Amino acid sequence: MEIRQLRYFVTTAETLNFSEAAKRNYVTQSTLSQQIKQLENEMNVQLFERNNHYVSLTEAGMELLPSAIEAIHAVDSCHQRIMDLQHFMTGTLNIGVTYSFSPIVMESIFTFMERFPKVKLNVYQKSVEELMEMLHNRKVDFVLSFKPSIISNDVESQVIFDNHLSAIVNSNHPLASKKSMELSDLERYDLALPSHGFQSRNTFEELQSQHKLKFRVRIELNDANILLKIIRHSEMVTILSESSIHNIDGVKAIPINCLNNKMEVCIHILKNTYQKKSLTEFINILNNSNAVMLRKQGW
Repeated sequence: MEIRQLRYFVTTAETLNFSEAAKRNYVTQSTLSQQIKQLENEMNVQLFERNNHYVSLTEAGMELLPSAIEAIHAVDSCHQRIMDLQHFMTGTLNIGVTYSFSPIVMESIFTFMERFPKVKLNVYQKSVEELMEMLHNRKVDFVLSFKPSIISNDVESQVIFDNHLSAIVNSNHPLASKKSMELSDLERYDLALPSHGFQSRNTFEELQSQHKLKFRVRIELNDANILLKIIRHSEMVTILSESSIHNIDGVKAIPINCLNNKMEVCIHILKNTYQKKSLTEFINILNNSNAVMLRKQGW
């Protein structure tokens, strides 16, 4: 049994498509099929049901999958430890960041790339639910997001600063001159909101339910960049965290006066797993970045 064969097996189990699994592993389909067949022969079991219409895991395949994933993680961890011991800042760092914190993390990304040019960065921008699943599957090394309402016991969440829910408007909007506003003030305006799954949307709906208010939601989007473009060129209002518009021109955040609108911003990592030196360095850069330091000071 070879680790390469286990990688092929796991990818095929995830995709249930031999052609797609071959592409992800940068081999031909015949090579991947041959290696999986050798694995089946060695173990004297059939791992996949195959026909012209579908591919599915057999009972033996389902039994092998968790152990195969753990074996791959163990090998990758050993490889990373050796590289770190040799002080070679190379390899790959996989970062998960929610839409709200893309502006916050960009400064740290540029700083890290300048200091460690041999480390490749993979940055995934998704909802917190998707990213936490990727973290559990070890497809990202850490996640930067709001603190979810429910966190599993195998995740450690380090709070880096507190953030607040705000009304975001264009710089010439009637609300732009206000230093703060009440939640009920939003009933007078058309809203463009982030889609369900954004933590800011979840928090806003909790506040709406608590205060029994009704709002005119005209549009929902799962792309924060497009959402902010709409705000810049209309009289609509959106609801995001104040950090969402860090270094973004043409918009302004007005704090909302109400209880329970504080949201903790966290770095999430898996407990009891080896942490790459590149991960430690990136978190240190992030914690000392201008964007985060300003937030810690309440600016």
